Amino acid sequence: MIRRMLTTLALLTPLVSHGMTPEEIVAVLRDPVHSTGNVADAVDEATGARGWMNPDVKPIQEGKVVGRAATALMRPVLRNDPRKYTNHLLEILDQAEPGSVLVYVMQDGLDIAAMGNLMATTAKVRGLEAAVIDGAVRDITEIRQIGFPVWSRRVSPATSVGRMISVDKQIPVHCGGILVTPGDYIVADADGVVVVPQAAAERVVELLRQYADKETRMIPIIQEHKSMLKALEIYNRY
Repeated sequence: MIRRMLTTLALLTPLVSHGMTPEEIVAVLRDPVHSTGNVADAVDEATGARGWMNPDVKPIQEGKVVGRAATALMRPVLRNDPRKYTNHLLEILDQAEPGSVLVYVMQDGLDIAAMGNLMATTAKVRGLEAAVIDGAVRDITEIRQIGFPVWSRRVSPATSVGRMISVDKQIPVHCGGILVTPGDYIVADADGVVVVPQAAAERVVELLRQYADKETRMIPIIQEHKSMLKALEIYNRY
């Protein structure tokens, strides 16, 4: 009888998840104590693979952003192609959740702008976090005034209209040399862009906390002994 009651109680008791929520992960990654360099180190250690994008993916303004990836892919099209294509680039701009980082890939279109002032205005008023573009951006003076953060490989006045068409949205894409899957965490600042895969995010957070603890302890030793080697003897940060 007691066993049956315990079984019934277990079935009625809701399961408790001890995992972190996406919001909690974003909050940790956004903490200024965790540099983008340390995030890159943590991804290296957690996954055994590089997580940082090519260094030519550069910001057009200062600041740090953190958010989950919403992706779209474009490819070249012949100017005499009469077919109508769905504009997935603009669809994801309208559909991405607030706080998302747009990840736009211009396949074979490095010098073609994927975003200008109108798209940046839309992203800003919708509460999106930023855009990372494997391609170009234009209207950068206006975009800086709008205050929407953008990282891109090029700055170019060339429009995508008549040159590029959408392939798809919310699919895995290669951006800046790194695979980005929708929902992955993007961390970007003046040092570059790092992709934290969803599956490794909690391990990355754990490592970041370890790094921060070690570095906090190492600084007084460096100041006292005027030697980083001395601090490394004790804490072995690298």
